[in-house]
Amino acid sequence: MARAPLLQLSGISLTFGGNPIFDGLDLVVQPGDRVALVGRNGSGKSTLMKVMAGLVEPDHGVRVVPPGVTVGYMEQDPDLSGYETLGDYAASALDESESYRVAMVAEGLKFRPETPVATASGGERRRAALAKLLAEAPELMLLDEPTNHLDIQAIEWLETELSTTRTAFVLISHDRAFLRALTRATLWIDRGEVRRRESGFDGFEEWRETIWAEEDEARHKLERKIKAEAKWAVEGISARRKRNQGRVRALAALREERGSMIRRQGTAAMEFESGTTSGKRVIEAKGLFKTYGEKTIVQNFDLRVLRGDRVAFVGPNGVGKTTLLKMLVGEVAPDQGSVTLGTNLEIAVFDQTRAQLDPEASLWDNLTGDPSMRVSGASDQVMVRGVPKHVVAYLKDFLFDERQARAPVRSLSGGEKARLLLAKLMARPSNLLILDEPTNDLDVETLDLLQDILGDYDGTVLLVSHDRDFIDRVATATVALEGKGRATVYPGGWSDYAAQRPEAEAEAERNANKPQPKAEARPEPRSDGLTFTERKRLEALPALIERIEAEIAKLHDYLAAPDLFTKEPVKFRKATEALAERQQALAAAETEWLNLEERA
Repeated sequence: MARAPLLQLSGISLTFGGNPIFDGLDLVVQPGDRVALVGRNGSGKSTLMKVMAGLVEPDHGVRVVPPGVTVGYMEQDPDLSGYETLGDYAASALDESESYRVAMVAEGLKFRPETPVATASGGERRRAALAKLLAEAPELMLLDEPTNHLDIQAIEWLETELSTTRTAFVLISHDRAFLRALTRATLWIDRGEVRRRESGFDGFEEWRETIWAEEDEARHKLERKIKAEAKWAVEGISARRKRNQGRVRALAALREERGSMIRRQGTAAMEFESGTTSGKRVIEAKGLFKTYGEKTIVQNFDLRVLRGDRVAFVGPNGVGKTTLLKMLVGEVAPDQGSVTLGTNLEIAVFDQTRAQLDPEASLWDNLTGDPSMRVSGASDQVMVRGVPKHVVAYLKDFLFDERQARAPVRSLSGGEKARLLLAKLMARPSNLLILDEPTNDLDVETLDLLQDILGDYDGTVLLVSHDRDFIDRVATATVALEGKGRATVYPGGWSDYAAQRPEAEAEAERNANKPQPKAEARPEPRSDGLTFTERKRLEALPALIERIEAEIAKLHDYLAAPDLFTKEPVKFRKATEALAERQQALAAAETEWLNLEERA
């Protein structure tokens, strides 16, 4: 016998600010459903979920939940007022005998129930909301971006929990790996229409592209038909005016149909422009050691970052990934060890707290008030990669409409704040990107675009992320911080790290269990494999490289004179030849240094 649905929406219509969000929406969630809810940022995913939860009343339509069925909703910004601790909030709907459930979930999600609400971060509040939902175990769970602010270990724990539960759930997430592992059906919101596919997220993008291709073909056929009918209306209507008024009305109807078609939202016009080329060696870290109190961040850590590398940093929340990043770019000094930065570095930083955005100021003021983007004497323009551009036109490149330009940043969604910060970073050239949790809140399409941009970027990228799929697509190396000062460099992305980790852990355990030789039995240090002359050359090369880079910089400045080519063509030619010769010498010196370093 068929079971009754857990939730049914019939004829749901909803309008915000005069714009229709949904019109005539029908939706059914059955017991055991595992549904991915996907769509562009701003398409109405969170709004639809709130309608499903009964938190937003539609203008028209009916929401039906059978008696005895409980629907739980995880809010992105939970209201914790009235509670002393996160644990009090998470257990607020449970009997005292069931409060143990919160402790069990808290262990997996890595949050401390005793944390006072007054001092809890936004991420801790989100984890408390997720713990509350999981501990209450309703018949239907509505999960809005549950993986945001979770580290990869907590995401994997949650993934296991949801994969084994019998509870139905509807899930909004930007994490492809999470969606692929858990979902069996897909709801896609696109321009107010909700389509359902009885298959999980894996394969969604192919399905979406097929639908869009069919839509484009239908639009093309309609355009051809309108052109044909319009031509007839001009050339053939005069002789048959009375008989063909129906055909004229049909032409008007075709034009109305075309006008009612809602065009797809484009992709943001995002682009990172590489600045001057950095030296081949971007960062050289040797023997780094750093502690905070009794907590060891890294010990005896070495890392070499070369131009063009994409290095991902992974590990549990609080293990020190951001601190290590700051050490590598010179913002934080190590307790021991050294960090050598390459030459000609132009650094752009995307911080996970979005601290570069003033939440009370408007989008307009956040851009025009940035000294690096300010155009002298023009309050309505910003400098974009050396070219003035109207602030509204630049905001439109990042999918903001004109009405949002004067709105405060605090009114934006998480994904919109991320896009605005990217707009600030992309306005100026750089050759070293520091991206700390850039993927939070971005929709799948924007993640695709960001991934492509990073693939084409000529500079170097240091990346902190908990998005396993994104790391796989972007990273050429992964640094795993695993606590107690242990940090290991693995070639490749997340999947490569996961495959190599068991072998590396086994090797570390074998080394730890080996009996240590007595002091008198220690062998003499091995030679570094270099001759005396080669060692001297290795010591001299860094200074030589710096000198050549300084000469290249001077030649660039000399050739930048606007009238040099016309007034002094001979000097221009000689300087150009000298620049090419110095660039070849730099490449040769860097290659020699790398080879000797590798042998040493």
